[in-house]
Parts: sequence; structure tokens; C-alpha cells
Amino acid sequence: MSVFDLFWLFFMFTSLLPVIQKRMLEAARLKLMRELEKKRGSRVIALIHRQETMALLGFPIYRYINIEDSEEVLRAIKLTDDNVPIDLILHTPGGLVLATEQIAHALCRHPARVTVFVPHYAMSGGTLLALAADEIVMDENAVLGPIDPQLGEYPAASIVKVVEQKDVNEVDDKTLILADVSRKAIAQVKSRAKAILGEHMDEEQAENLAQILSEGRWTHDYPITVEEARELGLPVSTEMPEIVYKLMTLYRQPGQRRPSVQYIPIPYRSNGGNGKAGE
Repeated sequence: MSVFDLFWLFFMFTSLLPVIQKRMLEAARLKLMRELEKKRGSRVIALIHRQETMALLGFPIYRYINIEDSEEVLRAIKLTDDNVPIDLILHTPGGLVLATEQIAHALCRHPARVTVFVPHYAMSGGTLLALAADEIVMDENAVLGPIDPQLGEYPAASIVKVVEQKDVNEVDDKTLILADVSRKAIAQVKSRAKAILGEHMDEEQAENLAQILSEGRWTHDYPITVEEARELGLPVSTEMPEIVYKLMTLYRQPGQRRPSVQYIPIPYRSNGGNGKAGE
């Protein structure tokens, strides 16, 4: 065998290896999802967004809720009998309003119980999906976020506030147009949120909560903790199944030359109060 043949064998192997690894990873994920389904008697849907890397070129791809996601989730819900509960595992920074609202309304229409699991965070559109659940199961340190709309790089509420604070003659036409669109966007998100929340609480409570989450009270990346979510009236539990954590380990960030976080990946238990762990 010549050096040229060895080169081609090496090239073919390195080309096929990412495909094989991806198939093995998908099989491992499906195995855990099926295990959770059997344990809870439900349909498990994972909506997990990570920064992923293209197999050969190594370019990062930033993920968010898009139309393809909504189409897949809607198909999964359609394939689920009315008497089968749905468990949605969420890990997302948010995404397109249209896609998010489609998923949220489909979850609201599902007759059986809907549970949303948030192991780490579900911001913006992810929070809107969580509002559609009968129960939100969060890790003790997980967070939700506000659902106030954003226009490009600016919060819609801030654009409206700027126009209200300045004389209209001193504001350019583009800003006035953005302010008009911002008012409509805030009203639309609030209306959708109120309709979704109205499936699980009375009208006045749904109105107040929709107002709080959509009005721009906080910055868009403000973390709503478990305690705050409960104070807002959301049905939050912290009984997170261990399988969900195991599933999240199969959605790791792309590898780097030097890992940012390192630890020994085994549970440490207290050993009789003698100050030692892991034995």
C-alpha cells in the first residue's frame, strides 16, 4: 500500500468519523428520552439549543427557536394521543416570535397534562413556552426571562420611552416608525401571553402577569429565579428527574483547546461529617 493510498484512507476515516459520532450521540439521546417516557408515561420532546460546530470546518453555529423547530414540535404534538402527557425539555435563549407562539398555542390545546423542564435556562421565547405548561419543573438554580419584544438590537419598550420623553419634532421619522412598531409588538406579545396564561389562571392574574413580563420592566436578559417565578404565581416545582441532567450532558458545547470548566464527573456524598467527600 502506497503513501497515497494511506492518505486517502486517513481522509475517508476522518470524514466519516464525525458522522459515526453524531449517530452514536443521537442514539444515546433517544435512549435516555425513551427511558424518561417509560418512567413518566409521556411523550418527551427536547428543544435544546447549544452553540454547535460544523463537522469539518469548525465554524460555530448559534441556535435559537426558528420555524423548523416549530414545525418539528407541532408534528410531535400531532403524533401524540390526547390522553398522553407531554414533557418538553427546554434549554434555549429564545427565538422567533411566530415560531414560539405556534408551539405555545399547540401546547395549550393539548388536552393531557403538559410539563416543561428547565434544567438551566429558558429565556425570552423559551419563557413563553413555559407559560403554556400545567407545571414548570426547574432546577433550583435555573432561570426564566422576560418576554418583552426586541426590535433589532433595542428593546421595544426603550424605543417607546425615548419617543415619549422627546418632543415629536425633534425625533426623526425612522425612530417614530420604530416606536409605532414597538407599541404594536408589546401589545401583541402581552395579548398572546395573557391568552396562554388564561388557560391556567384567572383573567385578572393572567392580565397582571402578562403585563409584568412584556412591559420592559427588566433588561431582556434579566434572570427570573425559581423564587421570583413562584412569587409571580407560576406553577413551579424543583423536582427535576435525574435523567434530564444526564440528557443535557449529551448536548455539550463544542470542544475547545482548553476546557473552561473541569471537574471529576462523579457525585460526591458526605462521609459521616468527617470533612471528606467522594470516597
